Amino acid sequence: MATCPSDCTPAVRLCQKLNRLKTLDEDMMATSLKRCLSTLDLTLLGVGGMVGSGLYVLTGTVAKDMVGPAVIISFLFAGFASLLAAFCYAEFGARIPKTGSAYMFTYVSVGEIWAFLIGWNVILENMIGGAAVARAWSGYLDSIFNHAIQNFTETHIMQWNVPFLAHYPDVLAAGILIVASFFISFGVQVSSYLNHIFSVISMAVIVFILIFGFILAEPVNWSQKEGGFAPFGLSGILAGSATCFYAFVGFDVIASSSEEAKNPQKAVPIATAISLGLAATAYILVSTVLTLMVPWHTLDPNSALADAFFRRGYSWAGIVVAVGSICAMNTVLLCNLFSLPRIVYAMAEDGLFFSIFARVNPTTKVPVIAILVFGFLMSTMALIFDLEALVQFLSIGTLLAYTFVAASVIVLRFQPEKASSKGTASTSPNPIAGPSPALSESQTITEDTGELKQYESFSDKLQLVERQKTTERRGVGQLKAYWEPYLGRLMGDCEPGEVVAFCVLTLIVSSVSFCAVLEFGQKQLQLPVWSFIMLLVIFSLAFVVSLVLIWLHEPQTNSKTFQVPLVPLTPGASILINVFLMMKLSPLTWVRFAVWIAIGLFVYFGYGIWHSKEGMRELQPKDMAARYVVLPSGSLVETVQSVQPDGQVDPSTLLTSSPAAPPAEDYTGKR
Repeated sequence: MATCPSDCTPAVRLCQKLNRLKTLDEDMMATSLKRCLSTLDLTLLGVGGMVGSGLYVLTGTVAKDMVGPAVIISFLFAGFASLLAAFCYAEFGARIPKTGSAYMFTYVSVGEIWAFLIGWNVILENMIGGAAVARAWSGYLDSIFNHAIQNFTETHIMQWNVPFLAHYPDVLAAGILIVASFFISFGVQVSSYLNHIFSVISMAVIVFILIFGFILAEPVNWSQKEGGFAPFGLSGILAGSATCFYAFVGFDVIASSSEEAKNPQKAVPIATAISLGLAATAYILVSTVLTLMVPWHTLDPNSALADAFFRRGYSWAGIVVAVGSICAMNTVLLCNLFSLPRIVYAMAEDGLFFSIFARVNPTTKVPVIAILVFGFLMSTMALIFDLEALVQFLSIGTLLAYTFVAASVIVLRFQPEKASSKGTASTSPNPIAGPSPALSESQTITEDTGELKQYESFSDKLQLVERQKTTERRGVGQLKAYWEPYLGRLMGDCEPGEVVAFCVLTLIVSSVSFCAVLEFGQKQLQLPVWSFIMLLVIFSLAFVVSLVLIWLHEPQTNSKTFQVPLVPLTPGASILINVFLMMKLSPLTWVRFAVWIAIGLFVYFGYGIWHSKEGMRELQPKDMAARYVVLPSGSLVETVQSVQPDGQVDPSTLLTSSPAAPPAEDYTGKR
């Protein structure tokens, strides 16, 4: 700032505002919501969010139009890709048991503007997802009654022919959303009980499908006579994986519910792993049964499972499957209506969205206003929009959220512990757990003999720390001691975590560039072969070098909660996969994304940036004094405390303290 010209100061301040991080409360379990969800509740929420209309509709569509019987492999690949993202969500949900899911995780580690945009997109994705499932639910039920509901609506109510809108208002879809919103507003326990009922029925129907389906299985349907196991080849399997990936996006409801879990540190990782495993198993086995019962090229994409039983002469089994599909869709509706208001509540609680949505009903302990308002908006979308138009707008927000959560895991893993909102924290990489013995300002204790040694100047003490730091474990976010002699000159002067943050940015940019060249290089851009290969090599090298540089730094290892394995490789792979899937989306989806982002920026700069609680906290400046103390271990500790006008010290602002702190003398400086 000192070297910055005066005319750039407002821009620097604005940049600091946009990238400020959320300060977490010292008591992470404190909440105005009700902590009542067990591991079983969270698991069934996750299963309900994933095993829904996708199982009864998506399997038939992908098998017939894209993959064939190899849809099994597509679901296997998609489940693995989802597992990488689920690891990241599980770590954050256990470490930061606050509602808001990807929004909250991004706010804590990346910055405010990015968190708002993630939350803003997740809001739209949940609204569209709920409306699309309600439309599918209505259409499935209508097909059972030979489209009697649609015919009655078009004849006696109204119909219209408007682009992007449905041919008739789907009153049934809108009605089911309003009724579900009404039930969810009674509290989290009511929502959980309803989800239990529908999930148990759905899983019972799945078990019935598997047992009866394997009895009716005919291996000839996988033979070359019917087109073979993978008629569309590897490209079809990969394209099918990109579509099947969206069947698993519902697991983030577990992280959204972490603030209402009894023991989120254990329940969130366990529920995430079990629910994702159950969902992947169900999709793979049901796809196997479906393609063995009837030839894949004869499947009905709209109701593949029920139609397969009808065609084999078991109409009563088809009715059972139809009942199971409706129950499964109900669980997805409940999960959408459950997680959406909580993301809105988290944003409003932080001041980034309208404060009325942060109100929690004192009796039910849920954000009733957010539930009812956004439930009504979701029902309106289901009323007027066609299912195909809704589905076209899905997925980009979810993939963007997955990408930022994976990046946030890396950033937070290599950052020192941060301050809490109550004023106590540690800014050193290894915070002091308790009081340290008092030492005079000019002495310390040798590590070998335990004798006191005199150090008359601050530079002597720095030399002491410099000599010892090569044999000690470095602080979080700093270069590992082994690599200090080689890379210390290049990166030794950077703040802890600064190099990692830059590498994460490079990781994202190189992933976007690599996937863009891979997807559009030879067709749309028509690049020569040599330049196409050269760009792929350059961006892949940038990606790998970024991962290596991150790995060369010290991570946090003392966490008592679940941690993602193989960091930064696991979240790095998740970023690459998510970006690749985003490149597969249609241009219309990107146009929608740009328009929605523009509206979100208008809301943020018009309201959020002015009402941010983090911004209000920054408006309370304190004059700070710093002291430097060398501890017996030889490490250098900075003591920072507020300087009051009357000369008294406010103990609530101490960052690192001891009962008999030495006088500041020559080492104290005001900040």
